[in-house]
Amino acid sequence: MTVHIVHVVHRFDTGGMENGMVNLFNTLPPERFRHTVVALTDYSAFRHRITAQRVDFHALNRPPGHDVGWALQLWRLLRRLKPDLVHTRNLAALEAQFVAAAAGVRATVHGEHGRDVFDLHGRNWKYNLLRRAARPLVTNYLAVSRDLEAWLRRDIGVPAHRLHQVYNGVDSVKFHPRSGPRPDFAHPESIVFGSVGRMVEVKNYPLLVRAFIQLMRQQPDRAERARLAIVGAGPAREACLEMLQGAGLDHLAWLPGERDDIAAVMQALDVFVLPSKNEGVSNTILEAFASGLPVIATAVGGNVELVEHGVSGLLVPSDDLDEMVRALLFYLDSPARIGAHGKAARERAEQRFSIPAMARAYADVYEQTLGRRRQTAVDRPE
Repeated sequence: MTVHIVHVVHRFDTGGMENGMVNLFNTLPPERFRHTVVALTDYSAFRHRITAQRVDFHALNRPPGHDVGWALQLWRLLRRLKPDLVHTRNLAALEAQFVAAAAGVRATVHGEHGRDVFDLHGRNWKYNLLRRAARPLVTNYLAVSRDLEAWLRRDIGVPAHRLHQVYNGVDSVKFHPRSGPRPDFAHPESIVFGSVGRMVEVKNYPLLVRAFIQLMRQQPDRAERARLAIVGAGPAREACLEMLQGAGLDHLAWLPGERDDIAAVMQALDVFVLPSKNEGVSNTILEAFASGLPVIATAVGGNVELVEHGVSGLLVPSDDLDEMVRALLFYLDSPARIGAHGKAARERAEQRFSIPAMARAYADVYEQTLGRRRQTAVDRPE
């Protein structure tokens, strides 16, 4: 029998969580699992990356504020779809657990993929009150990092037997080390430091830009080969461009906005940099690993579980400008380090973070969730 899963998200757009969902839909066997995505607000063309099976999308166009019309819409939709299981993701979709319960759905999963800048460490008492209120309705929890798993257990009180930690997977065929000349952007002798992601506050791209500018000012002779690339759209892009223009360095940087050829973008980089203030498990770090790139990342959230300091990259304190500059210089001074750490990164991607392993783990959680609910129904006295 095919299991029908309704996945509820705040918005389905370009992002790490959505990329993980696409990989999951393209890997889970369609004869066992059928999927529908409900976006509480809206969805984008990113959904077209789903190629292995048909996935229906519904947008509820939830307005900002406290309007509850979306809840009635969702209740009606769930009553019509009659899913076997509902899977919500992150705080912004958690309220859908209450609607699913009202609609008669008894098998549910909630996933935590990371926290945003408004609650970096998951300590906001109002948000945690909501999380604890929803806890009895959630059959099983999924956390993409050990950091999030420990937080759910310690701060939200999720029992260990209902908590499952599953790392994201990466396509190590699509993402692979550069084998020929560098694509257009910088000459072959350059060292290109780059990043890919949503240019929002939690990603802290201005830190990387400030570090690049400071490197150029402090070490002009050594830094003449350095180049910067940041690929992505968002409110921080304009501020980063203005900083580079103000420093007279915009000719050494490439900020093209959002692109859909990320595997090719990775081929243009030498070192990947993620300066974020918090992370769950970054898909872009995994894609950089698979592309044979060493990674400089801030020592926050799941980053410390991915990057082996001094082996596959470097970890620097969050929002520490001087340490970020030193990390850039570490690789600029020694291309041999780039090769050695990039090789270790590729091996780590292949051995620890495969998409099939991720999909098997999700399938196990789904089937365990349905099995537990079915067993409960069987055992319930008449």
